[in-house]
Amino acid sequence: MARPLQNSVAFRYRWASWGDLNAFFGLMLDNVANLVLTVSLLATVYRFPPTFALHYMIPGTAAGVLVGDLIYTWMAFRLARRSGRQDVTAMPLGLDTPSTFGMVFFVLGPAYLDATNRGLSAHQAAHAAWQIGIWATLTSGVFKLLCALAAGWIRRSVPRAGLLGSLAAIALVLISFLPLLEILRQPLVGLLSLGVILTTLVARVELPWRIPGALGALLLGGGLYYALRLLGAAEAEPMIFSPAEALWPSAWLEAWRGGWLGAFAESLRYLPIVLPFALGTVVGGIDCTESAAAAGDEYHTGRIVAVEGLATVVAALCGGVIQTTPYIGHPAYKAMGGRAAYTLATALFVGSAGIVGYFAYMYLAIPKAAIYPMLVFIGLEISSQSFHATPARHYAAVALACVPAMAYLVAAFADRLLAAAGSEISVLADRLLAHDLQTVRMLSGGFIITSLLWSAALAMLLDRRLLSAAGYLLAASACSLVGIIHSPYRGSPLALPWRLPQPLPAEAAAQAPWILAAAYAATALLLAIWHVWLAARGAQPKL
Repeated sequence: MARPLQNSVAFRYRWASWGDLNAFFGLMLDNVANLVLTVSLLATVYRFPPTFALHYMIPGTAAGVLVGDLIYTWMAFRLARRSGRQDVTAMPLGLDTPSTFGMVFFVLGPAYLDATNRGLSAHQAAHAAWQIGIWATLTSGVFKLLCALAAGWIRRSVPRAGLLGSLAAIALVLISFLPLLEILRQPLVGLLSLGVILTTLVARVELPWRIPGALGALLLGGGLYYALRLLGAAEAEPMIFSPAEALWPSAWLEAWRGGWLGAFAESLRYLPIVLPFALGTVVGGIDCTESAAAAGDEYHTGRIVAVEGLATVVAALCGGVIQTTPYIGHPAYKAMGGRAAYTLATALFVGSAGIVGYFAYMYLAIPKAAIYPMLVFIGLEISSQSFHATPARHYAAVALACVPAMAYLVAAFADRLLAAAGSEISVLADRLLAHDLQTVRMLSGGFIITSLLWSAALAMLLDRRLLSAAGYLLAASACSLVGIIHSPYRGSPLALPWRLPQPLPAEAAAQAPWILAAAYAATALLLAIWHVWLAARGAQPKL
Protein backbone atom coordinates (compact mmCIF):
# COMPACT_ATOMS: atom_id res chain seq x y z
CA MET A 1 0.00 0.00 0.00
CA ALA A 2 1.28 3.45 -0.88
CA ARG A 3 2.34 5.62 2.01
CA PRO A 4 0.40 8.86 2.62
CA LEU A 5 1.40 11.81 0.50
CA GLN A 6 2.49 13.89 3.48
CA ASN A 7 5.56 11.67 3.99
CA SER A 8 7.14 13.04 0.78
CA VAL A 9 5.48 16.41 0.38
CA ALA A 10 4.73 18.98 3.08
CA PHE A 11 1.10 18.46 4.02
CA ARG A 12 -1.18 21.26 5.16
CA TYR A 13 -4.68 20.37 6.29
CA ARG A 14 -7.34 22.79 5.01
CA TRP A 15 -9.11 22.82 8.36
CA ALA A 16 -11.57 25.63 7.58
CA SER A 17 -14.10 26.04 4.78
CA TRP A 18 -17.37 27.87 4.14
CA GLY A 19 -19.18 24.71 5.17
CA ASP A 20 -17.88 25.20 8.72
CA LEU A 21 -20.20 28.20 9.06
CA ASN A 22 -23.33 26.08 8.60
CA ALA A 23 -21.91 23.34 10.81
CA PHE A 24 -21.00 25.82 13.55
CA PHE A 25 -24.49 27.26 13.84
CA GLY A 26 -26.02 23.79 13.99
CA LEU A 27 -23.65 22.50 16.69
CA MET A 28 -23.51 25.74 18.67
CA LEU A 29 -27.29 26.19 18.83
CA ASP A 30 -27.73 22.57 19.92
CA ASN A 31 -25.51 23.30 22.91
CA VAL A 32 -27.09 26.68 23.66
CA ALA A 33 -30.54 25.04 23.57
CA ASN A 34 -29.43 22.52 26.20
CA LEU A 35 -28.02 25.28 28.42
CA VAL A 36 -31.27 27.25 28.10
CA LEU A 37 -33.22 24.07 28.82
CA THR A 38 -31.24 23.37 32.00
CA VAL A 39 -31.81 26.81 33.51
CA SER A 40 -35.42 27.27 32.37
CA LEU A 41 -36.69 23.82 33.41
CA LEU A 42 -35.11 24.13 36.85
CA ALA A 43 -36.60 27.60 37.26
CA THR A 44 -40.11 26.91 35.95
CA VAL A 45 -40.70 23.37 37.25
CA TYR A 46 -38.86 23.50 40.59
CA ARG A 47 -38.54 27.26 41.30
CA PHE A 48 -34.78 26.74 41.35
CA PRO A 49 -33.04 30.16 41.49
CA PRO A 50 -31.78 30.86 37.92
CA THR A 51 -29.00 33.14 39.13
CA PHE A 52 -27.54 30.24 41.12
CA ALA A 53 -27.56 28.04 38.02
CA LEU A 54 -25.84 30.77 35.98
CA HIS A 55 -23.13 31.39 38.58
CA TYR A 56 -22.44 27.85 39.79
CA MET A 57 -23.57 25.33 37.14
CA ILE A 58 -23.34 26.83 33.67
CA PRO A 59 -19.61 27.78 33.62
CA GLY A 60 -18.41 24.25 34.40
CA THR A 61 -20.97 22.70 32.08
CA ALA A 62 -19.69 24.92 29.26
CA ALA A 63 -16.10 24.08 30.19
CA GLY A 64 -16.81 20.43 29.37
CA VAL A 65 -17.86 21.41 25.85
CA LEU A 66 -14.77 23.62 25.51
CA VAL A 67 -12.36 20.82 26.43
CA GLY A 68 -14.12 18.08 24.48
CA ASP A 69 -14.46 20.00 21.22
CA LEU A 70 -10.88 21.27 21.43
CA ILE A 71 -9.60 17.69 21.73
CA TYR A 72 -11.84 16.51 18.87
CA THR A 73 -10.48 19.39 16.76
CA TRP A 74 -6.94 18.24 17.50
CA MET A 75 -7.90 14.65 16.63
CA ALA A 76 -9.16 15.85 13.24
CA PHE A 77 -5.76 17.44 12.54
CA ARG A 78 -4.03 14.18 13.49
CA LEU A 79 -6.32 12.13 11.27
CA ALA A 80 -5.78 14.51 8.35
CA ARG A 81 -1.99 14.25 8.69
CA ARG A 82 -2.13 10.49 9.05
CA SER A 83 -4.44 9.93 6.08
CA GLY A 84 -3.22 12.73 3.83
CA ARG A 85 -6.82 13.84 3.23
CA GLN A 86 -8.01 17.43 3.14
CA ASP A 87 -11.70 16.67 3.73
CA VAL A 88 -11.45 15.27 7.27
CA THR A 89 -14.35 16.41 9.45
CA ALA A 90 -13.97 16.71 13.22
CA MET A 91 -16.24 14.67 15.44
CA PRO A 92 -18.90 16.96 16.95
CA LEU A 93 -19.30 17.02 20.73
CA GLY A 94 -21.86 18.73 22.91
CA LEU A 95 -24.16 18.46 25.88
CA ASP A 96 -26.19 15.28 25.97
CA THR A 97 -29.88 16.15 25.61
CA PRO A 98 -31.34 13.03 27.31
CA SER A 99 -28.97 13.61 30.22
CA THR A 100 -30.10 17.24 30.42
CA PHE A 101 -33.66 16.09 31.03
CA GLY A 102 -32.47 13.29 33.29
CA MET A 103 -30.37 15.56 35.50
CA VAL A 104 -33.11 18.18 35.78
CA PHE A 105 -36.06 15.85 36.46
CA PHE A 106 -34.41 12.97 38.31
CA VAL A 107 -31.39 14.46 40.12
CA LEU A 108 -31.17 18.25 40.49
CA GLY A 109 -34.89 18.97 40.82
CA PRO A 110 -35.69 16.20 43.33
CA ALA A 111 -32.52 16.96 45.32
CA TYR A 112 -33.52 20.63 45.49
CA LEU A 113 -37.04 19.77 46.67
CA ASP A 114 -35.68 17.35 49.28
CA ALA A 115 -33.42 20.08 50.64
CA THR A 116 -36.21 22.66 50.80
CA ASN A 117 -38.45 20.14 52.56
CA ARG A 118 -35.71 19.85 55.20
CA GLY A 119 -36.10 23.57 55.86
CA LEU A 120 -33.13 24.90 53.90
CA SER A 121 -33.34 28.27 52.18
CA ALA A 122 -33.55 28.43 48.38
CA HIS A 123 -29.82 29.19 48.08
CA GLN A 124 -28.83 26.46 50.53
CA ALA A 125 -31.07 23.92 48.80
CA ALA A 126 -29.67 24.87 45.40
CA HIS A 127 -26.16 24.49 46.79
CA ALA A 128 -26.95 21.02 48.12
CA ALA A 129 -28.45 19.97 44.77
CA TRP A 130 -25.41 21.39 42.93
CA GLN A 131 -23.02 19.27 45.00
CA ILE A 132 -25.06 16.15 44.25
CA GLY A 133 -25.09 17.12 40.57
CA ILE A 134 -21.28 17.38 40.58
CA TRP A 135 -21.01 13.88 41.98
CA ALA A 136 -23.51 12.55 39.44
CA THR A 137 -21.60 14.13 36.54
CA LEU A 138 -18.21 13.00 37.86
CA THR A 139 -19.50 9.44 38.27
CA SER A 140 -20.75 9.52 34.68
CA GLY A 141 -17.37 10.68 33.41
CA VAL A 142 -15.38 8.07 35.33
CA PHE A 143 -17.82 5.37 34.22
CA LYS A 144 -17.35 6.41 30.58
CA LEU A 145 -13.56 6.39 30.93
CA LEU A 146 -13.77 2.81 32.19
CA CYS A 147 -16.18 1.89 29.42
CA ALA A 148 -13.72 3.24 26.85
CA LEU A 149 -11.54 0.22 27.67
CA ALA A 150 -14.37 -2.18 26.86
CA ALA A 151 -16.50 -0.30 24.34
CA GLY A 152 -16.76 -3.31 22.02
CA TRP A 153 -17.74 -5.72 24.79
CA ILE A 154 -20.55 -3.43 25.99
CA ARG A 155 -21.93 -3.19 22.51
CA ARG A 156 -21.89 -6.97 22.07
CA SER A 157 -23.35 -7.77 25.50
CA VAL A 158 -26.50 -5.63 25.68
CA PRO A 159 -29.11 -5.78 22.91
CA ARG A 160 -29.33 -2.64 20.82
CA ALA A 161 -33.08 -2.51 21.49
CA GLY A 162 -32.40 -2.30 25.23
CA LEU A 163 -29.77 0.42 25.04
CA LEU A 164 -31.47 2.52 22.40
CA GLY A 165 -35.03 1.73 23.47
CA SER A 166 -34.60 3.57 26.75
CA LEU A 167 -33.16 6.56 24.87
CA ALA A 168 -36.07 6.47 22.43
CA ALA A 169 -38.47 6.53 25.37
CA ILE A 170 -36.82 9.65 26.79
CA ALA A 171 -36.62 11.22 23.34
CA LEU A 172 -40.29 10.75 22.49
CA VAL A 173 -41.89 11.29 25.87
CA LEU A 174 -39.68 14.01 27.34
CA ILE A 175 -37.39 15.64 24.77
CA SER A 176 -40.07 16.00 22.09
CA PHE A 177 -43.20 16.43 24.20
CA LEU A 178 -42.23 18.86 26.96
CA PRO A 179 -40.63 21.48 24.65
CA LEU A 180 -43.74 21.22 22.46
CA LEU A 181 -45.79 22.62 25.34
CA GLU A 182 -43.56 25.69 25.43
CA ILE A 183 -43.76 26.00 21.64
CA LEU A 184 -47.55 25.99 21.70
CA ARG A 185 -47.72 28.63 24.41
CA GLN A 186 -46.60 31.03 21.66
CA PRO A 187 -47.89 29.22 18.55
CA LEU A 188 -47.15 31.98 16.02
CA VAL A 189 -43.48 31.98 16.96
CA GLY A 190 -43.18 28.34 17.94
CA LEU A 191 -44.92 26.69 14.99
CA LEU A 192 -43.10 28.92 12.48
CA SER A 193 -39.74 27.94 13.99
CA LEU A 194 -40.77 24.29 14.22
CA GLY A 195 -41.85 24.34 10.57
CA VAL A 196 -38.42 25.64 9.53
CA ILE A 197 -36.66 23.01 11.65
CA LEU A 198 -38.73 20.11 10.31
CA THR A 199 -38.38 21.28 6.72
CA THR A 200 -34.63 21.86 6.82
CA LEU A 201 -33.29 19.31 9.29
CA VAL A 202 -35.79 16.47 8.92
CA ALA A 203 -36.95 16.81 5.30
CA ARG A 204 -33.48 18.11 4.20
CA VAL A 205 -34.88 21.03 2.18
CA GLU A 206 -32.39 23.91 1.99
CA LEU A 207 -33.24 27.45 2.96
CA PRO A 208 -32.37 30.21 0.43
CA TRP A 209 -28.69 31.16 0.34
CA ARG A 210 -27.94 27.91 2.23
CA ILE A 211 -28.75 29.48 5.59
CA PRO A 212 -28.43 26.78 8.29
CA GLY A 213 -31.81 25.46 9.38
CA ALA A 214 -31.19 26.07 13.08
CA LEU A 215 -30.08 29.64 12.45
CA GLY A 216 -32.97 30.26 10.05
CA ALA A 217 -35.51 29.04 12.61
CA LEU A 218 -34.00 31.25 15.29
CA LEU A 219 -33.87 34.33 13.04
CA LEU A 220 -37.42 33.93 11.71
CA GLY A 221 -38.96 32.91 15.03
CA GLY A 222 -37.03 35.46 17.06
CA GLY A 223 -37.74 38.22 14.53
CA LEU A 224 -41.46 37.45 14.61
CA TYR A 225 -41.45 37.37 18.41
CA TYR A 226 -39.92 40.84 18.71
CA ALA A 227 -42.18 42.18 15.94
CA LEU A 228 -45.22 40.93 17.86
CA ARG A 229 -43.89 42.56 21.01
CA LEU A 230 -43.59 45.90 19.21
CA LEU A 231 -47.19 45.54 18.05
CA GLY A 232 -48.33 44.62 21.54
CA ALA A 233 -49.45 41.16 20.40
CA ALA A 234 -46.93 39.23 22.51
CA GLU A 235 -45.97 39.58 26.14
CA ALA A 236 -42.32 40.06 27.04
CA GLU A 237 -40.78 37.28 29.07
CA PRO A 238 -40.27 38.45 32.66
CA MET A 239 -36.86 39.93 33.50
CA ILE A 240 -36.17 37.83 36.58
CA PHE A 241 -32.58 39.05 36.97
CA SER A 242 -30.13 41.47 35.43
CA PRO A 243 -27.83 39.67 32.97
CA ALA A 244 -25.00 42.01 33.93
CA GLU A 245 -24.96 40.28 37.33
CA ALA A 246 -23.93 37.04 35.63
CA LEU A 247 -20.86 38.44 33.86
CA TRP A 248 -17.52 36.97 34.94
CA PRO A 249 -19.03 34.49 37.42
CA SER A 250 -16.63 33.19 40.04
CA ALA A 251 -18.88 31.12 42.29
CA TRP A 252 -18.22 27.99 40.23
CA LEU A 253 -14.58 28.11 41.35
CA GLU A 254 -15.86 26.91 44.72
CA ALA A 255 -15.96 23.44 43.15
CA TRP A 256 -12.15 23.42 43.22
CA ARG A 257 -12.21 23.60 47.01
CA GLY A 258 -13.82 20.17 47.14
CA GLY A 259 -16.73 20.98 49.42
CA TRP A 260 -18.93 18.75 47.28
CA LEU A 261 -16.96 15.69 48.40
CA GLY A 262 -19.15 15.54 51.50
CA ALA A 263 -22.25 14.92 49.38
CA PHE A 264 -21.06 11.49 48.27
CA ALA A 265 -23.46 9.51 50.48
CA GLU A 266 -26.46 11.54 49.29
CA SER A 267 -25.45 11.11 45.65
CA LEU A 268 -25.48 7.30 45.82
CA ARG A 269 -29.28 7.10 45.58
CA TYR A 270 -29.10 8.76 42.16
CA LEU A 271 -26.57 6.35 40.61
CA PRO A 272 -29.28 3.99 39.22
CA ILE A 273 -30.56 7.01 37.29
CA VAL A 274 -27.23 8.48 36.21
CA LEU A 275 -25.38 5.39 35.01
CA PRO A 276 -27.91 4.31 32.34
CA PHE A 277 -27.60 7.77 30.78
CA ALA A 278 -23.81 7.42 30.80
CA LEU A 279 -24.06 3.96 29.25
CA GLY A 280 -26.32 5.40 26.57
CA THR A 281 -23.72 8.00 25.62
CA VAL A 282 -21.03 5.29 25.45
CA VAL A 283 -23.13 3.34 22.96
CA GLY A 284 -23.86 6.61 21.18
CA GLY A 285 -20.13 7.30 20.97
CA ILE A 286 -19.57 3.88 19.41
CA ASP A 287 -22.33 4.52 16.89
CA CYS A 288 -20.99 7.99 16.12
CA THR A 289 -17.54 6.54 15.42
CA GLU A 290 -19.03 3.96 13.06
CA SER A 291 -21.10 6.57 11.22
CA ALA A 292 -18.00 8.77 10.85
CA ALA A 293 -16.07 5.80 9.45
CA ALA A 294 -18.88 5.16 6.95
CA ALA A 295 -18.52 8.79 5.88
CA GLY A 296 -14.77 8.34 5.39
CA ASP A 297 -13.26 9.48 8.72
CA GLU A 298 -11.75 6.57 10.68
CA TYR A 299 -11.47 7.59 14.32
CA HIS A 300 -10.41 5.25 17.13
CA THR A 301 -13.56 4.18 18.99
CA GLY A 302 -11.98 3.89 22.43
CA ARG A 303 -10.38 7.33 22.16
CA ILE A 304 -13.63 8.96 21.07
CA VAL A 305 -15.40 7.50 24.11
CA ALA A 306 -12.44 8.35 26.39
CA VAL A 307 -12.51 12.00 25.29
CA GLU A 308 -16.21 12.33 26.08
CA GLY A 309 -15.50 10.79 29.48
CA LEU A 310 -12.59 13.17 30.10
CA ALA A 311 -14.68 16.19 29.06
CA THR A 312 -17.44 15.08 31.45
CA VAL A 313 -14.94 14.74 34.31
CA VAL A 314 -13.54 18.21 33.58
CA ALA A 315 -17.08 19.63 33.57
CA ALA A 316 -17.79 18.05 36.98
CA LEU A 317 -14.56 19.29 38.54
CA CYS A 318 -15.50 22.80 37.40
CA GLY A 319 -18.99 22.56 38.87
CA GLY A 320 -20.79 21.39 35.72
CA VAL A 321 -23.88 19.22 35.99
CA ILE A 322 -24.50 17.90 32.44
CA GLN A 323 -22.39 15.25 30.70
CA THR A 324 -20.97 15.67 27.22
CA THR A 325 -21.28 13.24 24.33
CA PRO A 326 -20.35 12.92 20.64
CA TYR A 327 -23.23 13.99 18.41
CA ILE A 328 -24.69 11.53 15.95
CA GLY A 329 -24.67 14.10 13.14
CA HIS A 330 -21.07 13.74 11.91
CA PRO A 331 -22.12 12.71 8.36
CA ALA A 332 -24.49 15.68 8.21
CA TYR A 333 -21.76 18.11 9.25
CA LYS A 334 -19.46 16.52 6.68
CA ALA A 335 -22.13 16.92 4.00
CA MET A 336 -22.32 20.61 4.92
CA GLY A 337 -18.60 20.89 4.13
CA GLY A 338 -17.46 21.15 7.74
CA ARG A 339 -13.85 20.45 8.60
CA ALA A 340 -12.35 21.30 11.99
CA ALA A 341 -13.14 25.01 12.27
CA TYR A 342 -16.73 24.38 13.35
CA THR A 343 -15.78 22.36 16.44
CA LEU A 344 -13.05 24.89 17.29
CA ALA A 345 -15.53 27.76 16.99
CA THR A 346 -18.15 25.88 19.04
CA ALA A 347 -15.60 25.16 21.76
CA LEU A 348 -14.59 28.80 22.03
CA PHE A 349 -18.11 30.23 21.75
CA VAL A 350 -19.89 27.90 24.18
CA GLY A 351 -16.95 27.80 26.59
CA SER A 352 -16.63 31.58 26.73
CA ALA A 353 -20.42 32.05 26.95
CA GLY A 354 -20.46 30.08 30.19
CA ILE A 355 -17.16 31.16 31.71
CA VAL A 356 -17.36 34.85 30.77
CA GLY A 357 -21.08 34.84 31.54
CA TYR A 358 -22.63 36.39 28.45
CA PHE A 359 -24.83 33.31 28.13
CA ALA A 360 -27.15 35.15 30.56
CA TYR A 361 -27.89 37.72 27.84
CA MET A 362 -28.65 34.93 25.38
CA TYR A 363 -30.90 33.20 27.93
CA LEU A 364 -33.03 36.32 28.36
CA ALA A 365 -32.94 37.47 24.72
CA ILE A 366 -33.71 34.23 22.89
CA PRO A 367 -37.45 33.42 22.97
CA LYS A 368 -37.90 29.88 24.21
CA ALA A 369 -40.52 29.15 21.55
CA ALA A 370 -37.93 29.91 18.86
CA ILE A 371 -35.17 27.66 20.17
CA TYR A 372 -37.12 24.73 21.65
CA PRO A 373 -38.00 23.37 18.17
CA MET A 374 -34.35 22.28 18.02
CA LEU A 375 -35.09 19.98 20.94
CA VAL A 376 -38.11 18.52 19.16
CA PHE A 377 -35.81 17.76 16.22
CA ILE A 378 -33.26 16.15 18.55
CA GLY A 379 -35.99 14.00 20.08
CA LEU A 380 -37.20 12.90 16.66
CA GLU A 381 -33.63 12.24 15.49
CA ILE A 382 -32.82 10.09 18.53
CA SER A 383 -36.07 8.17 18.15
CA SER A 384 -35.59 7.52 14.44
CA GLN A 385 -31.95 6.54 14.97
CA SER A 386 -33.05 4.12 17.70
CA PHE A 387 -35.34 2.33 15.26
CA HIS A 388 -32.91 2.62 12.35
CA ALA A 389 -30.03 1.09 14.32
CA THR A 390 -32.21 -1.70 15.74
CA PRO A 391 -33.06 -4.84 13.75
CA ALA A 392 -36.60 -4.68 12.41
CA ARG A 393 -37.57 -7.78 14.38
CA HIS A 394 -36.83 -5.84 17.61
CA TYR A 395 -39.10 -2.85 16.88
CA ALA A 396 -41.66 -4.13 19.39
CA ALA A 397 -38.96 -4.07 22.08
CA VAL A 398 -38.14 -0.43 21.34
CA ALA A 399 -41.85 0.43 21.50
CA LEU A 400 -42.22 -1.41 24.82
CA ALA A 401 -39.42 0.72 26.27
CA CYS A 402 -41.62 3.80 25.89
CA VAL A 403 -44.35 2.53 28.22
CA PRO A 404 -42.57 3.17 31.57
CA ALA A 405 -41.61 6.65 30.34
CA MET A 406 -45.28 7.38 29.66
CA ALA A 407 -46.03 6.36 33.25
CA TYR A 408 -43.45 8.88 34.46
CA LEU A 409 -45.05 11.64 32.39
CA VAL A 410 -48.54 10.85 33.72
CA ALA A 411 -47.29 10.67 37.31
CA ALA A 412 -45.39 13.95 37.02
CA PHE A 413 -48.41 15.83 35.68
CA ALA A 414 -50.78 14.19 38.17
CA ASP A 415 -48.58 15.17 41.12
CA ARG A 416 -48.24 18.75 39.87
CA LEU A 417 -52.00 19.08 39.32
CA LEU A 418 -52.81 17.65 42.74
CA ALA A 419 -50.26 19.91 44.41
CA ALA A 420 -51.79 22.97 42.73
CA ALA A 421 -55.41 21.92 43.34
CA GLY A 422 -55.39 22.26 47.11
CA SER A 423 -55.52 19.78 49.94
CA GLU A 424 -59.25 18.97 49.77
CA ILE A 425 -59.21 18.10 46.07
CA SER A 426 -55.94 16.18 46.51
CA VAL A 427 -57.45 14.07 49.28
CA LEU A 428 -60.54 13.41 47.17
CA ALA A 429 -58.47 12.43 44.12
CA ASP A 430 -56.28 10.17 46.22
CA ARG A 431 -59.40 8.51 47.59
CA LEU A 432 -61.07 7.98 44.19
CA LEU A 433 -57.95 7.17 42.15
CA ALA A 434 -55.66 5.82 44.84
CA HIS A 435 -54.89 2.49 43.19
CA ASP A 436 -54.46 3.97 39.70
CA LEU A 437 -52.16 6.76 40.91
CA GLN A 438 -50.15 4.35 43.04
CA THR A 439 -49.63 1.95 40.12
CA VAL A 440 -48.59 4.74 37.77
CA ARG A 441 -46.12 6.12 40.31
CA MET A 442 -44.75 2.63 40.96
CA LEU A 443 -44.23 2.00 37.23
CA SER A 444 -42.59 5.39 36.77
CA GLY A 445 -40.02 4.80 39.53
CA GLY A 446 -36.65 4.12 37.91
CA PHE A 447 -38.33 4.03 34.50
CA ILE A 448 -35.05 4.33 32.58
CA ILE A 449 -33.75 1.04 33.95
CA THR A 450 -37.20 -0.52 33.60
CA SER A 451 -37.23 0.48 29.92
CA LEU A 452 -33.77 -0.99 29.39
CA LEU A 453 -34.56 -4.30 31.10
CA TRP A 454 -38.00 -4.76 29.55
CA SER A 455 -36.86 -3.99 26.01
CA ALA A 456 -33.71 -6.11 26.36
CA ALA A 457 -35.75 -9.05 27.67
CA LEU A 458 -38.27 -8.77 24.83
CA ALA A 459 -35.46 -8.53 22.27
CA MET A 460 -34.04 -11.78 23.63
CA LEU A 461 -37.46 -13.42 23.42
CA LEU A 462 -37.83 -12.27 19.82
CA ASP A 463 -34.52 -14.02 19.12
CA ARG A 464 -35.78 -17.14 20.94
CA ARG A 465 -33.06 -16.70 23.58
CA LEU A 466 -35.23 -17.60 26.54
CA LEU A 467 -32.42 -18.04 29.06
CA SER A 468 -30.97 -14.63 28.20
CA ALA A 469 -34.41 -13.07 28.61
CA ALA A 470 -34.71 -14.82 31.98
CA GLY A 471 -31.40 -13.22 32.99
CA TYR A 472 -32.75 -9.73 32.33
CA LEU A 473 -35.90 -10.56 34.30
CA LEU A 474 -33.77 -11.74 37.22
CA ALA A 475 -31.93 -8.40 37.05
CA ALA A 476 -35.33 -6.68 37.18
CA SER A 477 -36.20 -8.82 40.19
CA ALA A 478 -33.07 -7.71 42.04
CA CYS A 479 -33.64 -4.05 41.10
CA SER A 480 -37.26 -4.07 42.27
CA LEU A 481 -36.31 -5.70 45.56
CA VAL A 482 -34.33 -2.61 46.65
CA GLY A 483 -36.34 0.11 44.89
CA ILE A 484 -34.06 0.80 41.94
CA ILE A 485 -37.21 0.23 39.90
CA HIS A 486 -40.85 0.15 41.05
CA SER A 487 -40.32 1.78 44.42
CA PRO A 488 -43.75 1.90 46.09
CA TYR A 489 -43.03 5.31 47.65
CA ARG A 490 -43.10 8.81 46.19
CA GLY A 491 -39.62 9.93 45.24
CA SER A 492 -38.57 6.30 44.58
CA PRO A 493 -36.18 5.93 47.54
CA LEU A 494 -33.84 2.96 47.68
CA ALA A 495 -34.56 0.65 50.61
CA LEU A 496 -34.06 -2.96 51.63
CA PRO A 497 -37.37 -4.87 51.78
CA TRP A 498 -36.91 -5.64 55.47
CA ARG A 499 -35.98 -2.01 56.30
CA LEU A 500 -38.66 0.01 54.52
CA PRO A 501 -38.63 3.72 55.42
CA GLN A 502 -42.33 3.63 56.41
CA PRO A 503 -45.30 1.25 56.26
CA LEU A 504 -46.69 0.67 52.80
CA PRO A 505 -49.93 2.52 52.00
CA ALA A 506 -53.00 0.29 51.74
CA GLU A 507 -53.24 0.72 47.96
CA ALA A 508 -49.64 -0.54 47.58
CA ALA A 509 -50.10 -3.71 49.60
CA ALA A 510 -49.96 -5.87 46.46
CA GLN A 511 -46.88 -4.00 45.19
CA ALA A 512 -44.49 -4.60 48.05
CA PRO A 513 -40.87 -4.94 46.89
CA TRP A 514 -40.69 -8.64 47.68
CA ILE A 515 -43.91 -9.32 45.73
CA LEU A 516 -42.63 -7.49 42.64
CA ALA A 517 -39.28 -9.26 42.91
CA ALA A 518 -41.03 -12.60 43.21
CA ALA A 519 -43.18 -11.84 40.17
CA TYR A 520 -40.13 -11.17 38.00
CA ALA A 521 -38.30 -14.20 39.42
CA ALA A 522 -41.30 -16.45 38.75
CA THR A 523 -41.45 -15.26 35.14
CA ALA A 524 -37.71 -15.89 34.76
CA LEU A 525 -38.18 -19.41 36.17
CA LEU A 526 -41.02 -20.02 33.72
CA LEU A 527 -38.76 -19.02 30.79
CA ALA A 528 -35.97 -21.29 32.07
CA ILE A 529 -38.39 -24.26 32.26
CA TRP A 530 -39.72 -23.37 28.84
CA HIS A 531 -36.17 -23.40 27.49
CA VAL A 532 -35.59 -26.89 28.89
CA TRP A 533 -38.89 -28.14 27.44
CA LEU A 534 -38.06 -26.77 23.98
CA ALA A 535 -34.60 -28.34 24.16
CA ALA A 536 -36.13 -31.71 25.07
CA ARG A 537 -38.39 -31.49 22.01
CA GLY A 538 -35.39 -30.76 19.80
CA ALA A 539 -36.48 -27.17 19.10
CA GLN A 540 -32.92 -25.99 19.81
CA PRO A 541 -33.67 -22.77 21.71
CA LYS A 542 -30.82 -20.28 21.74
CA LEU A 543 -28.90 -19.35 24.88
